[in-house]
Amino acid sequence: MDFLGLKDKTFLVAGLANRKSIAWYVGKSLEECGAQVIYTVRSPGRRASLETLLEGREALICDVEDEEQIRSLAQKIFEKNISLDGFVHSIAFANYSRGIQPFHETVREDFLQAMTISCFSLVELSRALKPFFKKDASVVAMGISSQVTAENYGYMSPVKAALESVVRFLAKSFSRESEIRFNCVKASPLKTSASAGIPGYIEQYLYAERMTLRKRAVTTQEVANAVLFLLSPRSSGINGQGIVVNAGMDMNYFDHSLVFPESESE
Repeated sequence: MDFLGLKDKTFLVAGLANRKSIAWYVGKSLEECGAQVIYTVRSPGRRASLETLLEGREALICDVEDEEQIRSLAQKIFEKNISLDGFVHSIAFANYSRGIQPFHETVREDFLQAMTISCFSLVELSRALKPFFKKDASVVAMGISSQVTAENYGYMSPVKAALESVVRFLAKSFSRESEIRFNCVKASPLKTSASAGIPGYIEQYLYAERMTLRKRAVTTQEVANAVLFLLSPRSSGINGQGIVVNAGMDMNYFDHSLVFPESESE
């Protein structure tokens, strides 16, 4: 039984970087459900590096820092006569080359670049793809769970908060003309290659794992499962929301093993 109703539907998954990325887990899971998936990658070089992984799958080039490439992506969708049942925005970037710095030391150039790529690109892509969305399509963006003030995440926390706000505003804006839904999956720290570039991330990941109720970190597949649900007709009543996937991390601050770690080691 096709419980999620995803078979034979078509989805665009933006932001494929490697086999550890959320975009890959989402795309692969959609394919397992019988859906057709079109990926976007940032550059020709990235697409070439993914040739073995893609194995003939369609991957379009779109660097969201370049408005012309966003228009070009829309043109390619038009030329291929594709109607989209959904769109997954799994794109984020922050320049951590200066290492961990206090938030008030954030450089304007870095902040605006991260905002453009990680947040406003959702607006630009959704606008460009609007003519190709079916009237009940589903759009899902990738947010973060409750690590909003983690020092090592720096200015990406307010950028992701802005992304979650943008999801709500897009849901409202698109509702004037359609039933297209916009939602966000807010995941706790994951084992992805992109996360590995964040200073001190491993320590944060291990701490977050201890905070979960099950004492086991959320997997990228579990996040992908939530994305598939939001893409499916089964979630038709959910719009403008942020779905938290963190194994209870945000309600377990006072777990005995965290408050009294010495007693756990005795």
